[in-house]
Amino acid sequence: MPQTHNQRCMPPELPELLKQFTKAAIQTQPQDLIQWAADYFEAVSRGEIPPVRELSERATLSSWAELTPDLLKILHSWFAGRLIVHADELAQMWKALNLPPNLFNSLMNVGRFTEEIEWLKFLALSCSSLGVTIAKTLKIVCEVLSSDHDGGPPRIPFSTFQFLYTYIAELDGEISASHVSRMLNYIEREVIGPDGLIKVNDFTQNPRVRLE
Repeated sequence: MPQTHNQRCMPPELPELLKQFTKAAIQTQPQDLIQWAADYFEAVSRGEIPPVRELSERATLSSWAELTPDLLKILHSWFAGRLIVHADELAQMWKALNLPPNLFNSLMNVGRFTEEIEWLKFLALSCSSLGVTIAKTLKIVCEVLSSDHDGGPPRIPFSTFQFLYTYIAELDGEISASHVSRMLNYIEREVIGPDGLIKVNDFTQNPRVRLE
């Protein structure tokens, strides 16, 4: 579908704004990132000093160069709710977070992404660069995607888990489609409650669930 100029045009000040926001997020490391981000940008819009930790508490520049679940949460906070993101927009955000460009290029190549990127697939592939196993990757995905802020276990809709597990297993190439289907059917039938959500413990501590 053709994209309008408004969809593709980015304000020239956006990369620097995002870079400063990212620095502040790393420095502050808030427990509720979304609420803190709302407070941060509200303060900026009013010309006030945003809620950032004191200089003595700040993280060093070297800590920005490695992809972490917290940085993936920041990325997801910008793209959440969107099925498709554009490669140039994602590249700008990646650069604003000071993440290594070779990792970005690797993810683009492995995922065979083009100009339009399915955000959840890119996110899952990014998590796989942090997780040694598929179960570990999906654990990180749940932690990044979960909107629970009450201290309980991270949860996501089973439909999202199903989509991501199937995608990661296909990329892995070592897991049969029948095994994936069998695991998903068991989880849906025996594990998932009426709320339709899956918790990390549902697939990491259940001996009958083997995602690998």
